Amino acid sequence: MTRVLKVALICGVAATMASCGTLTRNLPFIGKKEQPGATASAGQRISVLEFEQQLAPSAALSGRDFFLPGPQAATAWTQPGGTTENLVEHVIAAPNFQIAWKRNIGAGSARVGNVMAPVVADNGKIFVLDGDSTVSAVSADTGEILWKTSVKNPERDRSGGFGGGVAVGGGKVFVSSGYRSMSALDANTGAVVWTQAVDSPIHGAPTVAGNHVFVVDVDSQLFAFDTTTGAQDWTYRGIAEPARVMRASSPAVSGNTVVAPFASGQLVALSAVNGQAVWEETLSRTSRTSALSEVRDVAGRPVISRGMVYGVSHSGVLGALDLRSGQPKWQLPVTGVNAPLPVGDVVYAVSKSGQLITVNRDTGQVYWTRELNEGRARKEGGFLTFGRRTITPQWSGPLLASNRLVMVNSFGEAAAFDPKTGAQQTTLKLGAPAYIAPAAYNGALYVLTDNGQLICIR
Repeated sequence: MTRVLKVALICGVAATMASCGTLTRNLPFIGKKEQPGATASAGQRISVLEFEQQLAPSAALSGRDFFLPGPQAATAWTQPGGTTENLVEHVIAAPNFQIAWKRNIGAGSARVGNVMAPVVADNGKIFVLDGDSTVSAVSADTGEILWKTSVKNPERDRSGGFGGGVAVGGGKVFVSSGYRSMSALDANTGAVVWTQAVDSPIHGAPTVAGNHVFVVDVDSQLFAFDTTTGAQDWTYRGIAEPARVMRASSPAVSGNTVVAPFASGQLVALSAVNGQAVWEETLSRTSRTSALSEVRDVAGRPVISRGMVYGVSHSGVLGALDLRSGQPKWQLPVTGVNAPLPVGDVVYAVSKSGQLITVNRDTGQVYWTRELNEGRARKEGGFLTFGRRTITPQWSGPLLASNRLVMVNSFGEAAAFDPKTGAQQTTLKLGAPAYIAPAAYNGALYVLTDNGQLICIR
């Protein structure tokens, strides 16, 4: 089964979505290309899906250069997106692009559990969550495991829980869990400081800002927990959806504004103080043409940069919104499950089909696109299919590190691309599929693979 659905599994496909209450990860995704429903009256058949997703580079930007800031040191990576705004523009990391060490940190993805949590780091430690809801603190220098703490609670969910994530702040590691809980651990010892039970599993990762930790559960409810006591200070419920993408997305916070992503395709801005909604915008296209496009989840983290919010949905919208009003500035027909990366004059985004897109941040015009899967397709026996099928890798990222756009993929590669042209520069074999974008800390990149292995690249 491909990770895309591990990504998102439509309950009974479109016809039965209304009767489907929860996501199940055990339904297979066949992997065949969907066929267009309409037939041309004459001439060549044209796939509506492929036509709608084409992005043409702007003639006005042809041959024009764009500005990228120089790399800066990353001395902390406390949130799933690096900072509370889910943005680190350009970091000094992995100049040699060589693997320094590997460490098994626990359980990998399996029938019940999934490795979904982005890596975070602070004070010389890397914090990771494995596929069995165990948090590990690992030495950033040597890979030595310093402590382990399980937040698994079979009494809360006897069938198993999966997903969740970690964030660091104020000497605590905050852990969301598919076992319907939010916990705070002592960052030095792993001792449990507090645990707060909730009604639904939490597959998303938390964001810590000020005296609150923010997280969204599978029922599209945003929680604001007090970082000291674990008390729920306020909640906000978005529109619930029966199917979602299995990624540990997390809210973005800037000042007193929280921007939360929901499975309905909603981005909602709220007051961090009391949860009062300021605006909401849905990143969803009205001309959806397939069952999979009915999954509208904003699975990639929303990003706040220079007074704008950037987000991409599974139903085909990459957009820039004004942080204060929610007013859209531009939108493009891009289906994605990764956080966009605004940096300098541009916004980088990776589509679900494996296209790297570079967009002018002010106008939404396209500089260039690159097919990441060119030359990477391979034949594989299909599940519940006859014969062999062609599969391509799924990509996670990008991260701009030491003048390279770095991404990882489900074929077990870490690949670096020229940020000005998209040309591939180098590739590392990780030894296992990777579905979580790298984190940067103290000059190194850290990748958590699907089999529960933490890899340091310097």
